[in-house]
Amino acid sequence: MPLLAENPNLAIVPDFESNEHAEARAQLINDTVDEQQAADILASLWRIQNNSDKLRWDARLQEEARTAEAERRQAAEAEAQRQQTLLAEQEAAVLEERKKNKSKYAPIRNIDIPSNPIILPCQYAIRRMKSGEFCELFYFTNNGLEEASRAVFTADEDALIMLPTSDGMHKWIPAGAARDPKAQVVKDENLTWEQFNEAAPCMIALMKENDWPDDRVDMHIAFWSALQNHRWRHDFEVHKQ
Repeated sequence: MPLLAENPNLAIVPDFESNEHAEARAQLINDTVDEQQAADILASLWRIQNNSDKLRWDARLQEEARTAEAERRQAAEAEAQRQQTLLAEQEAAVLEERKKNKSKYAPIRNIDIPSNPIILPCQYAIRRMKSGEFCELFYFTNNGLEEASRAVFTADEDALIMLPTSDGMHKWIPAGAARDPKAQVVKDENLTWEQFNEAAPCMIALMKENDWPDDRVDMHIAFWSALQNHRWRHDFEVHKQ
């Protein structure tokens, strides 16, 4: 069946009563069919054919729509497959690049820039803070920290060194537990207020770093705060200070 060139839904019934269709009417005229009836019969036949053409036209449109949808779907699937292949190739290239240049892609921790000063007292003071033993405040003053920065420590703080004892004998002790014999340690009671203000916050920081119990840390803070806030501390008489 030939394809329709024009949409039959837009077709208009011809005027079968005109002279243009006289020959067609003549073929239908007889003793029982006159001119008008012949024109009506031709119009009816045209409508029957037009309705059939409409069905064919709609079927054609539906088929074309199905074909277009199938082509669109195939094209989309092909494009998706192409994109997936491209992505896989890119991921493989990135993995290969990361393998070749591991340091370039090493993870970076998203942390704030440290703003607190780094406190590095001598090994003796650090060991005391770790064990929770008494340690002079001097080691945490600016002078004490400066001396520690200039000192040369043994690589192993647990290495043993021999030192003389009060009874004149010699004893092996860990290097980290020994005082630097060259250090001029000032007793706590002889520190200036300025040195005390330098040392106290540093020692508190080392206590926290070495997991001192909170009540011990709070005790020192309360005690040192009491000294700082005592009325004699701020008296104009030097003797009271």
